[in-house]
Amino acid sequence: MFQQTPVYDRLVAERGDIPVQVRGEADRIHRDLAEVMRRTSSSRPSARQNVVDPKAPPAVL
Repeated sequence: MFQQTPVYDRLVAERGDIPVQVRGEADRIHRDLAEVMRRTSSSRPSARQNVVDPKAPPAVL
């Protein structure tokens, strides 16, 4: 996929492997979001409830 170069190796040594860190953080966020979505879907009723009644006339300000 990507062949490392001496410049890349030096940057990794100086700054850390940013792509690996970002990928790890993205994986963590994905797992956290999946857990939240799982909990949310299991705690709400199966029928989706609308917050706004579509038949109600619009409010006049």
